[in-house]
Amino acid sequence: MSELKQFLLPDVGEGLTEADIVKWHVQPGDKVTINQIIVEIETAKAVVELPSPYEGVVAGLLVPEGETADVGTPIISVDVGADADGGLPSAPRGSTSADLVPPPPAAGGEGGEGGQGTAGGVEPGIHGVLAPKDEERQSVLVGYGVKPSATTRRPRKAAAATSAPAPATTASATHRPATSAPATAASTTHRPATSPPATSATPGDGASVLAKPPVRKLAKDLGIDLSRLSGTGPGGSVTRDDVQSAARGQEEAKLADAGAPAGAPASPAHVAAVTAVAREERIPVRGVRKHTAAAMVASAFTAPHVTEFLQIDMTETMAATARLRSLPEFDDVRVSPLLLVAKALMVAVARHPVINSSWDEDAQEIVVRHYVNLGIAVASDRGLVVPNVRDAHALSLPGLAHALAALTETARAGKATPADLSGGTITITNVGIFGVDTGTPILSPGEAAILAFGRVKDAPWVHEGQLAVRKVTTLALSFDHRIVDGDLGSAVLRDVGAMLEDPLRTLAWS
Repeated sequence: MSELKQFLLPDVGEGLTEADIVKWHVQPGDKVTINQIIVEIETAKAVVELPSPYEGVVAGLLVPEGETADVGTPIISVDVGADADGGLPSAPRGSTSADLVPPPPAAGGEGGEGGQGTAGGVEPGIHGVLAPKDEERQSVLVGYGVKPSATTRRPRKAAAATSAPAPATTASATHRPATSAPATAASTTHRPATSPPATSATPGDGASVLAKPPVRKLAKDLGIDLSRLSGTGPGGSVTRDDVQSAARGQEEAKLADAGAPAGAPASPAHVAAVTAVAREERIPVRGVRKHTAAAMVASAFTAPHVTEFLQIDMTETMAATARLRSLPEFDDVRVSPLLLVAKALMVAVARHPVINSSWDEDAQEIVVRHYVNLGIAVASDRGLVVPNVRDAHALSLPGLAHALAALTETARAGKATPADLSGGTITITNVGIFGVDTGTPILSPGEAAILAFGRVKDAPWVHEGQLAVRKVTTLALSFDHRIVDGDLGSAVLRDVGAMLEDPLRTLAWS
């Protein structure tokens, strides 16, 4: 007997309100088991794989790849009572099945308000752990803690139905219905499912075509009917290039009808409109970049930043780095000067603990941490991320080297978890790898200091009373002036510089 269940997008972080659907690992008609990975989502902190809370047959993907969904939004529908061998003939692989979504149960019914109950009176937990069913909240992955009504988003306008007429008791969906499934379900308020080709829409019905608002505005300005275009974007969505190509074709057709020779130029006004848009590109701000932007603005305008600079002779540290590379303890890891910079910073933290603090605005207290979760700023395809090495102060030098290597590799591959990206206490940003001398770094929220390590270059330097060519770099320390006074910030920067000029000091001060 068929029984449909919806999986609501959970909060996989600390109070996250939305996430982007990156990649679906299942399609309608596929059989899924509990805790099978079904989708990758990108939150404000990381890319996360979500397991299925149900066992059954996928009835429909309710949010297509590339779309943003609010926490608590239904993203997939699973038929937990379907015959696994027979599947769902009404929802062939690759189609959407939003019309198969059942209406939410009444308050107090199975699954609580919003309806996502599970059979047997239990709700699935992450990694297969089952927790007792709670009638007062949504059933989601254990530990994710979806907050009811955490976000409010304006619903999209209802689109004209293109499938077979629904019974009189069936409410229309607020998204574009799938053309391959019968309209037998009640309305939903989630984002549109994967749309059929745009050419299948009713002529002139631009609202039923999958396209972003800027693309719709461009089409309106250029007089292009979106419903007549075949989208080349994700899920068949119409892109700017599709609209601009249609505009050029439309102008050429007009010239041909007017008897203009083939290849004649389009009208100046139309060419200007298309060319002006083609010279610009709009990139949606979402995921990690959106979170980073908000965090940096909040940090810059909350904590009073002070940045101090120190130029130092790194010749001895570069020699020590080369010596470490030859030791068997470091055979399987790449040793860089950053390792000794990190070690020097942790020794400086031990000598000046207040530099490793945070400001508690509500309690009006300075929280001094007697452990170091060392953040390392990493440039990735998803934007700047700052994963941290937990309890870095307790690691040996080889252990720290392996931890730094693993951390940066994971972050650059886009596999850092929300846990990796939260809880840092002090940060290093290695701007030298970009070939620049230094910068004025902005504090990571909740931290009192960040150290910028510039490029190491050959430069004239007075060494032992003689002018010589030495390995020189510039350090920059930004700190929260509410917590760190100038003398403390200067002492920390001076200590780090002293240990890098003479690595033996690191041993003496440890």
